[in-house]
Amino acid sequence: MIHQYKNNGYNIVLDVNSGCVHVTDDLMYRMIAMYESHSLDEIICELQCEYPEADIKEAYEEIEILKKDGQLFTEDSYEPYISMMDDRPTVVKAMCLHIAHDCNLACKYCFAEEGEYHGRRALMSLEVGKKALDFLIANSGKRKNLEVDFFGGEPLMNWDVVKELVRYGRSKEEEFNKKFRFTLTTNGVLLNDEVMEFANREMANVVLSLDGRKSVNDAMRPFRNGKGSYDLIVPKYQKLAESRNQNNYYVRGTFTRENIDFAEDVKHFADLGFKQMSIEPVVGGEDEPYAIREEDLPAIMEQYDILAEEYIKRAKEGNGFNFFHFMIDLTQGPCVAKRLSGCGSGTEYLAVTPWGDFYPCHQFVGQEEFLMGNVDEGIKRQDLVKEFKSCNVYSKEKCKNCFAKFYCSGGCAANSYQFHGTIHDAYDIGCEMQRKRVECAIMIKAALAEEE
Repeated sequence: MIHQYKNNGYNIVLDVNSGCVHVTDDLMYRMIAMYESHSLDEIICELQCEYPEADIKEAYEEIEILKKDGQLFTEDSYEPYISMMDDRPTVVKAMCLHIAHDCNLACKYCFAEEGEYHGRRALMSLEVGKKALDFLIANSGKRKNLEVDFFGGEPLMNWDVVKELVRYGRSKEEEFNKKFRFTLTTNGVLLNDEVMEFANREMANVVLSLDGRKSVNDAMRPFRNGKGSYDLIVPKYQKLAESRNQNNYYVRGTFTRENIDFAEDVKHFADLGFKQMSIEPVVGGEDEPYAIREEDLPAIMEQYDILAEEYIKRAKEGNGFNFFHFMIDLTQGPCVAKRLSGCGSGTEYLAVTPWGDFYPCHQFVGQEEFLMGNVDEGIKRQDLVKEFKSCNVYSKEKCKNCFAKFYCSGGCAANSYQFHGTIHDAYDIGCEMQRKRVECAIMIKAALAEEE
């Protein structure tokens, strides 16, 4: 399978199965499109009025060489791995600890309903947290590196337990030959020097929630009294980013149809001095006024193009930034399992509620049909484990002929369930945006390669 597109003046050809990217001239671009359906004589007949026959033959020979070398028109070599993946033992390697089902903000799009997750407000006890870490250690097999994200609600509302759980995890590393990678996601309201100092010492990554320009952020991320949060949190975020040498953090925003011009928000992040950033499309039901609709897609696609050009411009000026969705590795990339099945929700990755219940991920929390077990009894719903393990790019009809399937790995299971009632489908609007982001990311690689 190949995917051809033009962006920012570049003719780009992606060989989907090998991952090889080719930036071509106009002749080669047109010939690749004709190669599988036309003979050389037919191609010459069609193009000889525009190009010398010798050039056409030379380009055809180059296509043949690329095909022989496994860089163009390659066969799918991944599908045989699926049966091997189904047979592999389930090893848990990551957990999202819902340290607080409570929040001091009232974000309008929050899937957690102000931190409550369709239920009651609660803080995770140290005892439950320790049991969760013990479960992770016991069920991680021979895997040494384990990941734990402190999440909420707002985890800083239960900061003492966060610190104690980090200490507990560290105390177990040598005994069990494990290494914990802790991360923290925060809205910044309670961020202070003590939190920053601890986070800089113990947290491999910190995710800082901010939606962009002051007007945008304060419209969607207010306090419960309606007051905006921007002025309070931005100086703290700037201080934390500098204290981490502009690495190992993300400023993460959400865009809605209230700020379809989200490229301006990413530029705003960069103008504030941030170097690591992401902005995600909101996922909401069609009845929500902020939800992205199909008619918004043309404007959104234009925004990704604007953002890609700004990314290149600032990089060439020596004042670049990293945008999560444009960070693509064309030389190695993720392992085969991750390419085919994604984040590992429900198998390698679990979310843990304050009272110790297990769910496939944070977006399923509170949906009782996805309650998998708990810290005391372990995994009780092996049928759910089996279902999530079987979810991959080959089990989803929409993924089979999609050029981006090995980059998004089939998309988000929770979004699929929300819109289609099954994890074996794909969120269509999200797919369109993902394809555009992949195209922009590859184009950026081509543009910056010219500078090397």
